Amino acid sequence: MLTLFSLLTALPAVLALHLLEPELVLPVFSALLFVEAAFAVILARLLHVPDDVEGITLWDFAGGFTLIGCAAAVFGEPDQAALFLTEQGSLRPSSRP
Repeated sequence: MLTLFSLLTALPAVLALHLLEPELVLPVFSALLFVEAAFAVILARLLHVPDDVEGITLWDFAGGFTLIGCAAAVFGEPDQAALFLTEQGSLRPSSRP
């Protein structure tokens, strides 16, 4: 399970480093981690593991992903992400008459 979540985090992060502008890497990485945390929570709810399990559980993964996602969001510049989203919105054709 640890290997799966490591690959799900590392591969998109490496792609983001190569495909996105440097200012957008942290906001995208933060969103990715929040999605992975939600995925871990859904899996934890579906897989009923006893409460007395020793070691790392899916709930621990969800908490770790959320914590790191919050840190990436804090260190990222929200102005750059807002600018990127504004530019993307202006590229769409206007459907108004």
